[in-house]
Parts: sequence; structure tokens; C-alpha cells
Amino acid sequence: MRIRVRYFASIREALGMTEEWLDLPENVRTVGALRQYLVQRGPVWAKALAEDNGVRMAFQLKMATAGTVLTENGEAAFFPPVTGG
Repeated sequence: MRIRVRYFASIREALGMTEEWLDLPENVRTVGALRQYLVQRGPVWAKALAEDNGVRMAFQLKMATAGTVLTENGEAAFFPPVTGG
């Protein structure tokens, strides 16, 4: 399956990219599995996408959970929590 992955704010800065297209292996079928797949790329990826730093996930422009199912040519996004005041 091929999907577009976008990175925002501090995640984009840490990874040095705004987006990429990925051809995913058969076992990556959910947003959570995608996150784990990306974390395996190395320490920078693991730190930027760590579950304990509040990273938010979206798929097809809607907030997603780890169990959200990916679809062909879909768009996943990872971004930090947003605060304002």
C-alpha cells in the first residue's frame, strides 16, 4: 500500500522533512503500526514520534487513533500537541 505521510512543527524540524510517500509492508495497516514502522528508522525518529511526548496523529484530515485503518493513497499526519493562550 502506498500512502503520503506529513510531518508538522517540531516533528518536521527534528526529521528534516515535511512529507514523503511510502510503500508500506504488508504488516503496516493502521496508523499505530505506521508510527512503529517509522520509529524503527532510528533514534531521531524514535524520539520525534515517541508515544510519551503527546504526538497527535491524523488520517485523511481527521484525528486518528492507533487503530485507525490506513487506505491506499491516503494521507497520514503526525504533529505535536498544540497549546495557545
